[in-house]
Amino acid sequence: MSRAVYGWLLINLPKGSPMPTVPYPTPSVHLRVPTDEDALAWHRVFDDPEVMEFLGGPRAEFSVYEELTARQRRHDAEHGHCLWTVLDDAGEVLGFTGAQPWPHTSFGPVGETEIGWRLGRAAWGRGYATAAARTTLERVRDTGVREIVAMINARNERSLAVARRLGMRQAETYTIPVSEQAAYCFRLEL
Repeated sequence: MSRAVYGWLLINLPKGSPMPTVPYPTPSVHLRVPTDEDALAWHRVFDDPEVMEFLGGPRAEFSVYEELTARQRRHDAEHGHCLWTVLDDAGEVLGFTGAQPWPHTSFGPVGETEIGWRLGRAAWGRGYATAAARTTLERVRDTGVREIVAMINARNERSLAVARRLGMRQAETYTIPVSEQAAYCFRLEL
């Protein structure tokens, strides 16, 4: 089965259908609640203009990642899910994926649970984001969440492709207040 046919099948699955078996090999990924040390690892792998292109632009200071990893530990304790650190089989930090409450109150899917992923450029194009996001969907489903959203900059083709591989459907379009760019809200019933 070709990847194009598989993608079409995912997009057109009847509601509540089990996820079909992936017709091509996916990499092994490991997810963990972010540690204090992960703040430094995230800072290192995300310190790249291409990684940050659709996420606010310039590099973030280390303190941003210290606060982000601490917030994710709180989310995991409160909700049973967070943006988990993604590791490969060798234990290298690739980035994060997971789910958290939508963090904005002035736009977007306020009050909903958002799935997200961000990997360092060295991990791009190898299936890690999709593999980690699939694991996230299973974990989030187990916490009782019944629908998940993904907000994706309309120009971010890589992330749009991951959402489609997950079987998500594009539902709404929002304007990102800071950049005034379009963002698509994808949805998936779990």
